[in-house]
Amino acid sequence: MERNDIINFKALEKELQAALTADEKYKRENAAKLRAVEQRVASYEEFRGIVLASHLKPLERKDKMGGKRTVPWNCHTIQGRTFQDVATEISPEKAPLQPETSADFYRDWRRHLPSGPERYQALLQLGGPRLGCLFQTDVGFGLLGELLVALADHVGPADRAAVLGILCSLASTGRFTLNLSLLSRAERESCKGLFQKLQAMGNPRSVKEGLSWEEQGLEEQSGGLQEEERLLQELLE
Repeated sequence: MERNDIINFKALEKELQAALTADEKYKRENAAKLRAVEQRVASYEEFRGIVLASHLKPLERKDKMGGKRTVPWNCHTIQGRTFQDVATEISPEKAPLQPETSADFYRDWRRHLPSGPERYQALLQLGGPRLGCLFQTDVGFGLLGELLVALADHVGPADRAAVLGILCSLASTGRFTLNLSLLSRAERESCKGLFQKLQAMGNPRSVKEGLSWEEQGLEEQSGGLQEEERLLQELLE
């Protein structure tokens, strides 16, 4: 048999493996597209995010347990070296929320922010302008109520301006009026409570003296507080 007739089995194996990988990727992404259609996602960004994240797998119970773990930070650089030489400790502390799309936000909001305080801090960290960009098209069904509840349950006097900025950005998103009409009764009550708290924070002296809401509205405001009151009135309208 001549040299040219020799079969390169290694090349065939690589080619077969590449074909299997491509086929698996196609099936995985196609299934993700079907799920996205069934869920009736609100925008193309959410649809695209679901497809791009189709390779991710849910964490197992052992992955969620606390404590530190040591893993190689780059598995491609450990040839000829021991695991201890390249292992690095990973802290269980959560990294800051850095979503690139509304789908990223929705995924992280559901998976990594289970508690109210965590959600509230994440909203403050992102801020109104960033949230406005993420949800320019639409906040998404059911999400607006959760955002309002997180703000209402944990808003503090020091965060008043930041929360007003977040509310203004959310109010400027697409289909906001529709999403507002879809709030549940509990979410509407939380929203009402949020605005009552924001009003009270605008005049600490009135709250201390036990004045009514109408009397608080007559109190004079100054400086940055006037701007906050203007934003609050716009949101109330």
